[in-house]
Amino acid sequence: MSSVQYVLGIECTAHTFGCGVVSSEGTVLSNTKAEYVPKTGGIHPREASQHHAAKASATIRDALKEADLRLSDVDAVAFSAGPGLGPCLRTGATVARMLSLLSSKPLVPVNHCIAHIEVGRMVTEEEDPLVVYVSGGNTIVSAFSDGRYRIFGETLDIALGNCLDSFARSLGLGHPGVPKLESLANEGRSFIPLPYVVKGQDVSYSGLLTMAVRKIEESDPHDLSLSLLEVAYGTLAEVTERALAHTEKPSLLLTGGVARSPRLQRILESVCQEHSSRFYVVPPDLAGDNGAMIAWTGYLALKEDLTAPIETSYIRPKWRLDEVEVPWRR
Repeated sequence: MSSVQYVLGIECTAHTFGCGVVSSEGTVLSNTKAEYVPKTGGIHPREASQHHAAKASATIRDALKEADLRLSDVDAVAFSAGPGLGPCLRTGATVARMLSLLSSKPLVPVNHCIAHIEVGRMVTEEEDPLVVYVSGGNTIVSAFSDGRYRIFGETLDIALGNCLDSFARSLGLGHPGVPKLESLANEGRSFIPLPYVVKGQDVSYSGLLTMAVRKIEESDPHDLSLSLLEVAYGTLAEVTERALAHTEKPSLLLTGGVARSPRLQRILESVCQEHSSRFYVVPPDLAGDNGAMIAWTGYLALKEDLTAPIETSYIRPKWRLDEVEVPWRR
């Protein structure tokens, strides 16, 4: 009998319902997803959860077909238990519980933020990096120490991805907003002063977004996009550099949906060059929310017997990264 294990992961924290299957050898066998894109404005939690419920069956079926496995072949079912939007998390947890019951396999709750880190460590094979995790819902500079991922800087209000996507919508740009903003910024020629807010090791983006939106009517959109990105990425680079100097980690890993930004990659790579550190970026298909990252982290947790009975498999919408014990990194 083969000693290889397979874990199915369900991602359902915000706009994406994802299902991935990963082997214990670190091979991504499948990684399918269905994304909720609102007609106007940001994510409506109830509508997103309804979308996910409607797309769950087909997404899971496609993931198992691509992996060439049956549900009975998997050794555990992992799901994103938090942080995230309550209605979405509940939908994902309900689906995962059903799969666990149908297959009689263990259920593994996974912290969404840690999954973004662990999938990056898996594909880069980098053991102990400083992590910059940037997405629509989170902006965190973190490193592992004494059994947990410790936070060395984070946003005090809205996340970087939220800031950029909100501004893109204000400009009338479609989804996804960040690539379109960067395209505009490439044509920018003049810098427009905007609030640059760093408080200790933390950043703040709400004031930056408010002022940038106010300047839309009076400013060239190319220059304004350039200025917004320079300030937003510049503040992140500042706190990242201090964290890198403090922790003396040998490398930096950029992960999360905004990690796909070529401009941000260039800025953080230059920070690493200044400190003789290696620079890594999670691949684009694993950067945004996805089921494969939940499956892999579920496998790591499964090895440590971190499973949950159905009746106590609660979701945790505000589950912080630094609240989670990480025994697989002893």
